[in-house]
Amino acid sequence: MITTGKVTKYFGNTEALKNISFEINQGEIVGFLGPNGAGKTTLMRILTCYLPPTSGKASVCGYDIIKNSLRVRKNVGYLPETPPLYPNMTVYEYLKFAAQLKDIPTQQIRIHIDRVLEECHLTKVQRKTIQTLSKGYKQRVGIAQAIIHNPAVLILDEPTSGLDPVQILQVRNLIKGLEQKRTVILSTHILSEIEQMAQRVIIIKSGRIITDRLLKDLLTSSLEKEKYILRIQGQRQTVEKALQAIENLSLINFCSESLILHQVEVEIPPTKGIKNFLIKNILQSGCQMEEIRASKPSLEEVFLKLISEEER
Repeated sequence: MITTGKVTKYFGNTEALKNISFEINQGEIVGFLGPNGAGKTTLMRILTCYLPPTSGKASVCGYDIIKNSLRVRKNVGYLPETPPLYPNMTVYEYLKFAAQLKDIPTQQIRIHIDRVLEECHLTKVQRKTIQTLSKGYKQRVGIAQAIIHNPAVLILDEPTSGLDPVQILQVRNLIKGLEQKRTVILSTHILSEIEQMAQRVIIIKSGRIITDRLLKDLLTSSLEKEKYILRIQGQRQTVEKALQAIENLSLINFCSESLILHQVEVEIPPTKGIKNFLIKNILQSGCQMEEIRASKPSLEEVFLKLISEEER
């Protein structure tokens, strides 16, 4: 669906992208992550034919971005960080304008507008001028213009930037609803958004890919220690002593719910049967294990670890 091979981009003497290569399959939702200036927006602009690469090749839906740029644009919907909206137009007028720009046949324009109004939950505001809409509705209008020509690929740059929690949830559900219908590339600084929506993560640092993995694999194998939440019954001093006796265990947080009930967060190197080992050591100390559960690392923890390792 999307293929890049050693894509490199220079702005003067500054190398913004260096030998970027990856493949994205049909129906995937892929998160682009990286610190500011990493090259994410530059890469997305290359894939949308907004910018040419300095060297390397890329294709979308089998069409080369240089040789067949018009074909690529017909197959791509793009939402930049600031949606290209005309505030004095109504939602309907703007979507009609977008449909005309994208060469949708005149007799089919109304069908396409009605479809995106429903998909993006804009039917009730279609006659309102864009300048009167909330930021959340403006983002929906931006997404609607990106999908009005029914593209196979959707590229979204910071689609929830500046939204409140309710609006973020609405836009997130909208994007999730596009899953399987389209291939989606999503760039955002809100890492929880990637966790909620993406199946795969590509992390870019200083113009280079430092990791490209399925999200579930990245979260389970990137940290050197496993994290557990324990609820232990016993005197606090006894519990602390029992935990300190366990080799390579790191105490992250200790919260007493009562004089004899404590919630403890620990890290320990992954070992076969580690849960049974923890329970056995606590019981031998005379305490009672009320609960033990694994605490999965967040994408934020993994991201910061990978970026810091790259900087070192």
